[in-house]
Parts: sequence; structure tokens; C-alpha cells
Amino acid sequence: MKVPIGNLTFDHASYDKEGDVLYLHAGESAAATESEETPEGHVLRYGREGNVVGLTIINARWLIDREGGVTVTLPEARRVEAEDLEPAFTS
Repeated sequence: MKVPIGNLTFDHASYDKEGDVLYLHAGESAAATESEETPEGHVLRYGREGNVVGLTIINARWLIDREGGVTVTLPEARRVEAEDLEPAFTS
């Protein structure tokens, strides 16, 4: 499963259906050392070298149902279409 967003590709996902939170992770599993909230209310997680290692999308299913996709600023705004995110909900 791969979810491309801008120049990043997330290859691991888990979805908390009850909280409607989608957790995306890029590359080898590594703990985040910093995090930053995006203007949309999502959370970018950074590794030791300052690279993005994860993204937490808040209200993921609700946004897809309402808007047909999700906008994430990293640092420029990128829209991810529903069909690109769908595989992450079943991982």
C-alpha cells in the first residue's frame, strides 16, 4: 500500500475507525523526534534528520465523505484524492 502526497510516499497505514484518525508512516519504522500541526489540523511527524516520517490525518473518513479528498500542507498545500487514500483505511 502506498499513499503519495506531494513528493512524499507513505507506505504504512493504520486507521482508528472510532476516532476517525488515519496514521500514515513513511519508510522504516522510527520514532518521531518532533511534530508540527498543519493549518488543516493534521500532524506531521519528523525523524532525527528532519525528514517527514509520519502524518496523522484527523477526521479522515469524514473529510473524504464530505469533500472527496483531504488537503494537507507540507509545507505547500496538497490535495489527496479519495481513491489514493482508500487503501489506507483497510490496511
